[in-house]
Amino acid sequence: MRILLADDDDLCRESLSDYLVDQLSHQVTQCNNGREALELFQRNPFPLVLADIRMPSLDGIDLLHELKALPQSGSSDIVIVTGYGSLSTSIDALRAGAYDYLLKPINLLELKALVGRVAEHQSLIMENQELTRHFQEKVAEATQETESKLRQIQKAYAETVGPGRIGIFSQRMCEVIALAEHLHEDRSVPVLIEGETGTGKEVVARLIHYGHGEETSNFVSINCSAIPPGLFESELFGYEGGAYTGARKKGSQGKLELAQGGTLFLDEIGDLPLELQPKLLRFFQEREIYRVGGLKKIKLDVRIICSTNRNLARMVDEGLFRRDLFFRLNLGWIYVPPLRQRREAIKPLAQMFLKQFTEEKKRRFKSIQQQTVEILENHQWPGNVRELQNAIERVVLLYDDVEIRPEHLRFLTAGDMDYSTPRHPEGIRHSLVIIFTKDAMDLKAVEKSIIEKALQMFEGNKTRTAAFFGISRNALLRKIKRS
Repeated sequence: MRILLADDDDLCRESLSDYLVDQLSHQVTQCNNGREALELFQRNPFPLVLADIRMPSLDGIDLLHELKALPQSGSSDIVIVTGYGSLSTSIDALRAGAYDYLLKPINLLELKALVGRVAEHQSLIMENQELTRHFQEKVAEATQETESKLRQIQKAYAETVGPGRIGIFSQRMCEVIALAEHLHEDRSVPVLIEGETGTGKEVVARLIHYGHGEETSNFVSINCSAIPPGLFESELFGYEGGAYTGARKKGSQGKLELAQGGTLFLDEIGDLPLELQPKLLRFFQEREIYRVGGLKKIKLDVRIICSTNRNLARMVDEGLFRRDLFFRLNLGWIYVPPLRQRREAIKPLAQMFLKQFTEEKKRRFKSIQQQTVEILENHQWPGNVRELQNAIERVVLLYDDVEIRPEHLRFLTAGDMDYSTPRHPEGIRHSLVIIFTKDAMDLKAVEKSIIEKALQMFEGNKTRTAAFFGISRNALLRKIKRS
């Protein structure tokens, strides 16, 4: 640190300078009067000024006043050195703006401590000046870092509770996703998602709510078909304490209140009791509810997304669903097509599920045999994407191979044996005929003959042969050994 030392006592000044330079490693500039000290400071301000209170031409107190009047002295610390030790002199120095004062004869330990405090103070001043000069840049940098962390948290949150992994492999699903992303922007629009079971209606609902992961408000789901009609109203709107027998003393919030600021997803809206539909319609219109047994009006900001696998328009015609509620929900309408209407997506979806479950269950699967792909694409998939996902998961769970082959999918359709019939079934049938027409039937010979023909059919591959019989490879090896 650069120090200006002003004292007319040459011996004292030289001694202090030697100590500050040699022992404390500071840079010291000396002068023997106040006027010279002022001129030196004006040319190049010093962080620390040590000035004796009695000097010719300009004493320490006057020098203090002159320095404090200079604009460039705002960040400098001035210490007055006095040999008189009077309290009034010290107070005058402090009142004039001195950082501190020292008494002669100077105690070197006190000087060291004082210079250390000044150095720390100067460091803080420099940091403050740097922050002040670059305040906007620092704020922008900190904001950017915070926003980046927030995006990471939001992304992790969305991956945990959001729509999850979505595979878009058809033009029709691209249109569905585009519409979902568009509806995400306007929370005031209720959404009705129609489609068969297993098409991914809840995935679309979560995409409408979460968007690309920037939304962190609640997504509350309620299955309209899983709640008894007598409990549905309290489940949806909540209830006050003592509203009915068995109710909690303090009451309970309903799903609508829990979804405040977020989304309530009404799954299977077609099963909503007819008597409750007017109350839901009133919420759409007024955005406020009463709890069961309550008198207090509760205002809510909740987006409503509904889904159904039923034909609501037909239910309206049959008097099973309110027409006014249907038209209100139909404002934001999305139809998710069944998997059989987008067969081009079956293969990439299957590959996506295969990769996912192979990693989870630590299997060796890498691909799907072309004949197997044809089987998958020709299947009707009444359970849609969910059925396809479960089928791939079952294969990965039961087998550990490098590719999915037709025999892995025997469970898909009972009675349709096109893909599970052996490549040379006549061989096994012929063996059975020969053996069963003999006078005495040898069961071991039957088993041995069947195993041999199966091994021939699968070119000696014991794993595939065991899979054909529906037994483990070890069980097959034991049978071969016994025969």
